[in-house]
Amino acid sequence: MKKFIIYILLVASSIGYAQELNLPVWTQYLADNDFVISPTYAGIGDNLKVRLNGLTQWVGIKNAPDNQALYADFRIAKQSGVGLTLYNDRNGNTRQKGAKLSFAHHIILDYTSKQYLSFGLSYNINAFRIDIENFQPTEEIPIVNVGDDRAISNNNFDVGLLYRLNRYYFSLNANNVLNKSVDDFVGVEPRNLLNFQAYTGYVFNSKGNNNVEFEPSLFFQYFSSDQRSATDINFKYRKFNRSGDYYWVGASYRFLNDQYLKPLNLGPMAGIMKNKYYFAYSYQMTINDLSGYNSGTHSITIGIDFLQGISDCPCTKGTSYRKYKNNGTNQ
Repeated sequence: MKKFIIYILLVASSIGYAQELNLPVWTQYLADNDFVISPTYAGIGDNLKVRLNGLTQWVGIKNAPDNQALYADFRIAKQSGVGLTLYNDRNGNTRQKGAKLSFAHHIILDYTSKQYLSFGLSYNINAFRIDIENFQPTEEIPIVNVGDDRAISNNNFDVGLLYRLNRYYFSLNANNVLNKSVDDFVGVEPRNLLNFQAYTGYVFNSKGNNNVEFEPSLFFQYFSSDQRSATDINFKYRKFNRSGDYYWVGASYRFLNDQYLKPLNLGPMAGIMKNKYYFAYSYQMTINDLSGYNSGTHSITIGIDFLQGISDCPCTKGTSYRKYKNNGTNQ
């Protein structure tokens, strides 16, 4: 049991470093909200899209990571969009709150073949804090001598590129491109929080039925500080009705790239859009040494699309045919 507790502490501390200035990426982006991954998606979709996400990791383990985030993006011009991300993240006795302000511009590379290129930029501000008020004496540590607040704030930037060819998409992002300001109270603290994310996929229509779509996708994340990397392999089935509402079901498989036959997480997900209101749920079953001590990771997304305004530029349309068909311009 003692070895297991030490293992938990090591894993939690490593995740704390990983999540500082890096929002935890699980399956939020698969809830029809690609803006979670990249600022380049801001303004794609001809409406103001708002998504509220709650994520609880490792349910059953005390003080496990927990995250809440609000995402909103909309088009402000014919070929440009802006977005806002607000988040609150807790991991043990660490807290971070922050915001991202994003801008994206979309251009047409070739009108006939439907090739589009998007550029995105995000400014990030983050407040990181250690909850010293939760430090309590124990038998092993009878005296806790921490007298002042342990908090620091940081600013950083994300940049991204998105290429679309008809229903194929590929995005590449560099997050936290500046080195982090290091505070002396932590001791050994990473300065390099740069990480790269790649996301790609394709939307297929069912033969003989335009109301059904299949979407395989792949998400890759690489941390330059310690060369860790992980990959998600995803699949979604989407079914529309005549009014444009739809539901979808899917699954995700996550693994470390040096252990691709030993998945970290595996789980189903589902969502529904009805009269511009959105709801999605995903479950990630833990498949490692922690599996016997928690019931997995749960994520819920609710949202709404409104203030619809049609752009005459096809570069603001997404890769899903039916999702944007009723906006007035077919892809």
